[in-house]
Order: sequence, then C-alpha cells, then structure tokens
Amino acid sequence: MELYADRGFENTTVAEIAERAGLTERTFFRHYADKREVLFGGAGELQDALVSAVSEVPDSAAPLDAVATGLESVGSWLEEQRGREYASRRQRIINANTELQERELIKFASLSAALADILRKRGTGEPAASLTAEVGIAAFKVAFERWIRRSNRRNLPELIRDSLDELRAVAVSR
Repeated sequence: MELYADRGFENTTVAEIAERAGLTERTFFRHYADKREVLFGGAGELQDALVSAVSEVPDSAAPLDAVATGLESVGSWLEEQRGREYASRRQRIINANTELQERELIKFASLSAALADILRKRGTGEPAASLTAEVGIAAFKVAFERWIRRSNRRNLPELIRDSLDELRAVAVSR
C-alpha cells in the first residue's frame, strides 16, 4: 500500500513489493496472481461473509431487509478487519487507476450476483432478486464513499442503514 501510494500503482513492480515485504517474487506469486490482487485479495472472503450473513436472516424477512442485514454485517467486518484509514488509502489508489477501477466494478458485480443468487435461494423471484441485489450494492457503495471521507465520524453499518432508508423514502415518495 505504501509503495502504491508513494510511487503509483503503475510504477510499482512485484519485485519492489516482494522486497518491501521481505519475500521473494516466487513467494509473492504463491499468494497473489498479480500486483492488483494485493488490493483485491480479500474479495472472496468478503463475498462469503455477505452471503453467509444474508442466508442467516429469517426467511420471513423482506429481501431488502435481508440484504441490509448482510451489508451491515459486512460493514462491521470491514471496520474491524481493515479500518477506515486502510479503506480510504486503498480507495485513493483505486480511484487513480482505470485498470483498478475496472477490477473494483468486477468485484461489485460479483457481490451483486452472489446476493441475487442467495435471494433466489431464499425464495425471491426475478426480477426482484436481481433488482434488490443491485440496489443493495449501490447503497453500500454510497455508504462506503461517505464512510471513508475524513470529515465522517459515523460507522459504516450506520451509513449503510441510512443509505437504504433514503432509498426506501425515495421509492415511496411521489
């Protein structure tokens, strides 16, 4: 992260990353497919945590409420595992590079697909499952951007809840 922040993603080599971490390049490649994965390596774990949290919500809960519970759980996990400063620094690196922005979009598309799948398994039909998943991810992205701002003092689960509440208010207003 320091190398990416100091030198830029494009100008940082795997050799430099490995050296900074006290590893050989070979060891680096045992853990990461490429230097992008340093920033995205936890995406599978995040997706698993989200799917698990949604699957544990009682079947009687509305689809959006189940997604909200899952997203809030993941928000707490991100705060505990990574923290706001790490997330903010990571996002600045991603925002500065088109290739990384594309990879981030792929990550969010995968999260949305996994959410839609678990909603379908819970009995939500189409297109409601896909719409709810997409809306949930959109609300998460808005909340995340608010969370990493230096001026923000609120936690991520709160901001996710607020984003979804704002969405509900817009959906029922005339």
